[in-house]
Amino acid sequence: MTEQAARPLRIAVAQINTTVGDLDGNTAKIIDHIRRAKVAGADIVVFPELTITSYPPEDLLLKSGFVQKNLDCLKEIAGHTRGITAVVGFVDQYMDDLYNAAAVFTDGQIAGVHHKFFLPNYGVFDEQRYFRSGDKLTVFEGFGTTFGVEICEDSWHAEGPHRLQARVGGAELILVINASPFHAGKWQSREEMVSVRATDNQCFFVYANLIGGQDELVFDGHSLVIGPDGRVIARGPALEEGLFFADLDMAEVCRSRVTDGRHREARDRAAAESVMVERVQLPTVAPLPSQPIPPCITQPPDRLEEIYKALVLGTRDYVEKNGFSKVVFGMSGGIDSALTAVIAADALGKDRVACAVMPSKYSSDATQSDAVKMAESLGIQRYWIPIEQVFDAYLSTLAAPFEGTQPGVAEENIQARVRGNLLMALSNKFGWLVLTTGNKSEIAVGYSTLYGDMAGGFNVLKDVPKTLVYELSEYRNTLGYVIPRSIIERAPSAELRPNQKDVDSLPPYEVLDPIIHAYVEEDMSVAEIVAQGFDHTTVDRVVRMIDRNEYKRRQSPPGIKITPKAFGKDRRLPITNKYRE
Repeated sequence: MTEQAARPLRIAVAQINTTVGDLDGNTAKIIDHIRRAKVAGADIVVFPELTITSYPPEDLLLKSGFVQKNLDCLKEIAGHTRGITAVVGFVDQYMDDLYNAAAVFTDGQIAGVHHKFFLPNYGVFDEQRYFRSGDKLTVFEGFGTTFGVEICEDSWHAEGPHRLQARVGGAELILVINASPFHAGKWQSREEMVSVRATDNQCFFVYANLIGGQDELVFDGHSLVIGPDGRVIARGPALEEGLFFADLDMAEVCRSRVTDGRHREARDRAAAESVMVERVQLPTVAPLPSQPIPPCITQPPDRLEEIYKALVLGTRDYVEKNGFSKVVFGMSGGIDSALTAVIAADALGKDRVACAVMPSKYSSDATQSDAVKMAESLGIQRYWIPIEQVFDAYLSTLAAPFEGTQPGVAEENIQARVRGNLLMALSNKFGWLVLTTGNKSEIAVGYSTLYGDMAGGFNVLKDVPKTLVYELSEYRNTLGYVIPRSIIERAPSAELRPNQKDVDSLPPYEVLDPIIHAYVEEDMSVAEIVAQGFDHTTVDRVVRMIDRNEYKRRQSPPGIKITPKAFGKDRRLPITNKYRE
């Protein structure tokens, strides 16, 4: 351990919301947060993974101009780090190789760079498509301490860079920059993992995570500062931007290591590996005088609050980052459109939300009345556009080819497609984004109409099972009563034929949703699902519906991921596929 500083080491965590490809905007935000951290007397400010480009940049990385611009921004940031150390994520390039990298700036210059060792290539990640793995270990000495830097996936491996940084390099502090996507409850596994890493290596861990929506992903923040004994010293807000601070007594690491022989034993074993750890001496920077800052410890939200906030954030960022002024959707009087309406209004404000009530001859007075009530209670713009005349025109036009057949699914779906066409007309006329309102249960089994209720630009509830739609509706009403009880209590129906109910075509949702979860999210076989107590015929039927509707899902709009495995990047199955359970 180096000579201890006279005062605690002040760490700032910049949990910021960046936008993929907005290199200038992201850079300006980084520079502003460096300035704010400096004013607050921080010694080190830590930013998320790939801060300059934002995450994930995907095939933008194949554009040489994009990578070079990101490197130019890196140089611009350097000039704003006089008097402070900053750790910033960027894309590094050496010869023909790209690296997911973290730059350590000190006093106006780049003191060193860490290249990510472990490149995730599962779920929504495909970093091996773009990046080469790092293999160089570095620790930095300054502020009376020694610290290492690593990037996201590095920390999920017990044998990650932190192990040798701490045991061979003597690091007392590990700074981890992250872009860890959200799913419900993931903050708990993150916190447990970081706590284990801190105690195993007997050092402080600072875990800075990205915040914001990016296409189907939401990044939830929940940044952490963990002590060498595994306790939470500071916790950033969930699903909100924030710059928060923690004053660290680095002598705590020395006390922990002196009294616990595990570190000495681990250090000796690591030293026997003959691994080189480069040491970088940081220039001495006179600390700014400052008063003690109480650590930020926000309480994590409960399950429904967390999911609801993620849906609001993901909707807001998708709309705003893609430059839409307003959204529009079909308000049916059912629970899916009601919840979509409330989320949209909470995300954007009532003046940026419009709905169309589009009754047919099969729409009940109750659902039409509830649709109007929902729009009025939220104060959003409402259009009343009956579809019966358009539907009749379709039937008249198709009379000859349909002659001699009985009305059925084709006629039902025409109504959905009429509605989709009308919503797209509003979108084209006014430049609004169409929100679709289907839920994960319907999308899983294909209980939806291509170019009908699936027509649109973004699906807020795409990864929300129907049973969870009800839970979230009840939760939102606890914040302010907006969804009428009649909507919540009414049996769900597409209202495309007389007296239609969802249970005419599907198992009850309380049966359907667990089967979907087991098959899609847990990859269980039919036999394994049946062994959980479900009827074999029902399971077989549901699995067949899921399998044969991949072609529909491939054409569906993007939506917010809230479960461990969402349709889309998480689950990539061929459309043309003869394998069946």
